[in-house]
Amino acid sequence: MAIYEYQCLECKKSFTVRHPIEEHERKRPKCPKCGSRKVEQRFSAFFAKTAKKS
Repeated sequence: MAIYEYQCLECKKSFTVRHPIEEHERKRPKCPKCGSRKVEQRFSAFFAKTAKKS
């Protein structure tokens, strides 16, 4: 699962969405404030965690 940050182009609300990478490619999420799908992904820092210990 990955966390993606978006900003709505209609109401300007910033929000985060957590979903698998495969789902990220399929469709844009809805804005939780106004319900619009006119959203823009924001670039942010990420954290990678692996199952194996180094």
